[in-house]
Amino acid sequence: MIYQSWQRHWDDLSEFYKYSPEIRKAIYTTNAVESLNFSLSKVIKNKLIFVNDDAIFKILYLAIRNASEKWTMPIRD
Repeated sequence: MIYQSWQRHWDDLSEFYKYSPEIRKAIYTTNAVESLNFSLSKVIKNKLIFVNDDAIFKILYLAIRNASEKWTMPIRD
């Protein structure tokens, strides 16, 4: 099953290897990803009902913008 899954999604998976090793390392680092996911989850949990899909996109956009302002540390190595 794993082999079949890799074959079905190889175009998406291989996209990662088109980046330089430095960029791949930054993408692979999960701390920033986990931090962003936590920020987005926190925003969505506080709001139980959304008027429409655009409302969700706007809130997520603002959350991402606010999170990106906090990313001041450069990528190591």
